Amino acid sequence: MTTVEPRPAGRRRAGVRTLPVDAERWPDVATVPRAPWPLRAITATVLERVMQRLPLRLRFADGTTLGLGGPLIEVRDPHAFHARIGTRGLIGFGESYMAGEWDAPDLVGALTVLAAHAADLVPPRLQRLRGLWAQPQPDTQRNTPEGSRTNISRHYDLSNDLFGLFLDETLSYSSAVFRGFPADWSLLAAAQHRKIDRLLDAAAVREGTRLLEIGTGWGELALRAAARGAHVTSLTLSAEQRELALERVDHAGYADRVSIELCDYREACGTYDAVVSVEMIEAVGIEFWPVYFRTLDERLAPGGRAALQAITMPHERMLAARDTHTWIQKYIFPGGLIPSTHSMEKAVRDHTGLRVVARDGFGPHYAETLRLWRERFADRAEEVGSLGFDETFRRMWIFYLAYSEAGFRSGYLDVQQYLLTKENPAR
Repeated sequence: MTTVEPRPAGRRRAGVRTLPVDAERWPDVATVPRAPWPLRAITATVLERVMQRLPLRLRFADGTTLGLGGPLIEVRDPHAFHARIGTRGLIGFGESYMAGEWDAPDLVGALTVLAAHAADLVPPRLQRLRGLWAQPQPDTQRNTPEGSRTNISRHYDLSNDLFGLFLDETLSYSSAVFRGFPADWSLLAAAQHRKIDRLLDAAAVREGTRLLEIGTGWGELALRAAARGAHVTSLTLSAEQRELALERVDHAGYADRVSIELCDYREACGTYDAVVSVEMIEAVGIEFWPVYFRTLDERLAPGGRAALQAITMPHERMLAARDTHTWIQKYIFPGGLIPSTHSMEKAVRDHTGLRVVARDGFGPHYAETLRLWRERFADRAEEVGSLGFDETFRRMWIFYLAYSEAGFRSGYLDVQQYLLTKENPAR
């Protein structure tokens, strides 16, 4: 089998933008929300009680320390810290970090404790009133065809240069599969190819296979499939990703085998021997999961195979999160929702004729992938700044990568590879 050699990202200065702290994009970070003293006092009391149960330390500027020990969170501005959490809950907690009002020597360690005890962060009495204090998901982030284009653009069209600074040369933006831990940066590209090859093997992609890829990324999976002799149709909603992916396809000499279309998955047509989709369902939205899986079914030829990679969370936590607007949705992935294995398998069972044949979870590999990205991003912070991304953005991105890594290290999150098959009635 012909292999695709690692190649430079071919970065260009694309989509660069300046995001000052007081820009319209960051109104909730630039200004501390008004919170009357009683609300701040109630917030402080709730935090004190929560910290009595956590292996975490919360130290304020006056030296007051709460918690049972463990990773340290240093609160530099208690007034703003309590005001943000009191008015916006966990969204406010993330915004307070973005604004520099608190920090942590071991940010991943602190967030891992919080992720591991997520069910205990809100007292039971307040849990029953969740509908009163939790912010609902905005209708503007629904993943209709037009809404999906806007949601995807907000993240993936930031700048190809930005992503090129912290991803490896394959430009793969999903979990790698390593041979062992701890992982090393020099092994990341090979681990990404290992992940891709596992999916292509599961989907039986070979010479002459007609492959549909839902979610192009920057094209590495399409390139590896083309190297096997497959004919690839890849769909993306990101204009920036598509442009660079097309450059990479041309550079590799596979323009006759790979078509990359700026197209919603619901607009796909044709019949394929295989469908592959890597960490795309998280952007679909719960109301459209049936449509997504029906699309796989409709596009697959009889006897076809679909290989998916998906981030997952426990079903009970997904049910609690599905109607709540979160920090990650507000600032990183608008309209996103991580499914549970139960919800995906139910959607397949209830809305398609597909059959779940295999599922393999490998969450610790994602934790290592995210660690390598986070360390690389931090090491290249000055270069991120030179692209026009301000300190607030850089703190936001570090928090996002650390927050995600903590989810996998705590077991709050997992990542799965699925194999689905379509029966061939002629057999």
